[in-house]
Amino acid sequence: MKILACVKQVLDSESVFRIRDDSDWIETEGDPRYGMNHPDEFVVEEAVALKEAHREVTVDVLTVGPHSASQVLERAVGMGADRAYHILTREEGYLAPFTVSSWIAGFAETRNYDLILCGIMAEDDMQGQVGPMLAEHLGYPCATSVVRETCRPETETIRVEREIEGGRRELLEIALPAVLTLQTGINRPRYPSLSNLLRAKKEKPELLDPARFPMPEDREQFLRAALPPAVRRGVVLEGDTEQKARELHGILKEMAFL
Repeated sequence: MKILACVKQVLDSESVFRIRDDSDWIETEGDPRYGMNHPDEFVVEEAVALKEAHREVTVDVLTVGPHSASQVLERAVGMGADRAYHILTREEGYLAPFTVSSWIAGFAETRNYDLILCGIMAEDDMQGQVGPMLAEHLGYPCATSVVRETCRPETETIRVEREIEGGRRELLEIALPAVLTLQTGINRPRYPSLSNLLRAKKEKPELLDPARFPMPEDREQFLRAALPPAVRRGVVLEGDTEQKARELHGILKEMAFL
């Protein structure tokens, strides 16, 4: 059984950045820190756990991004992935989910993966489109927001439990090959082991040129980046203590906090 875990490099939330003068992307200041997209940590952990639970399972990990993105592959191999692949982009900046999913599909379509795992969304652009688009490119069934899975290699199926609206859950049995996007909290990501980290530093990821994959036509156009306007809004409660308490209770209830 072959598993592909898709991971992304994101800017650390505490790094300082500003919008470029031409408003086409962000510009980092000082020594910016990058790391693995948090939901993708659960993806790597789930893939490695499947490898440990079933015989003859291999785990490949793939990222799309600039040279600095190789560090997330190093972390994934440190957690237990077998091989790492890097679709190397020449520039930093916005990449449309359709483009990213097309490149990943071009990579995966000849490698006969039984299961492809993606995070539920990316922390930087708050989009969760790559996984479902990837499934459509490959013609694979897809389940999103998965909180539990049970793989059955002997029957070539996987049973998944996914979150749906209203706090309910849906139970599905899906034929392999398939694509899943995993919800955070599905497991507890492990720390990379020293032996695996040493192996990751020795065995560099295989670099892939996006030009080797079909370049999709643009489906969207990035217009500009902007910071949200600074808005300070507050309500001053008036009256005695009991009146203030009733007014605060009404506000919290209206905002669905109660």
